[in-house]
Amino acid sequence: MPSPSEHPRDPLHGVTLETIVTKLMEAHGWEEMWRRVPVRCFEVNPSVKSSLTFLRKTEWARVRIQGWYAHEVRQGMHGVVAPVKRVVVRRTPPTGSPECPPTEAPAGDS
Repeated sequence: MPSPSEHPRDPLHGVTLETIVTKLMEAHGWEEMWRRVPVRCFEVNPSVKSSLTFLRKTEWARVRIQGWYAHEVRQGMHGVVAPVKRVVVRRTPPTGSPECPPTEAPAGDS
């Protein structure tokens, strides 16, 4: 099973709200969080616990925080998460096809 940061379609898959708030706070600080989502829990005496209490009750703010986190996961920005290492698989066309003509043995090798 892929880890949450490697899930192919949903960057929030398997990531708790506490993890999201903690990572955004560590990467940006409470002031930037308040600037982007102006709610008292980020401005006055901010803490992860008070933020979780508020965000669990307030859908619009939770959606904005989750959207911000998802955007950063996709972009690999600001140390929120390490960029996902993508593996590129190149398919080699079959020998003899127009894209890959048959190779000839070098002269002198028989």
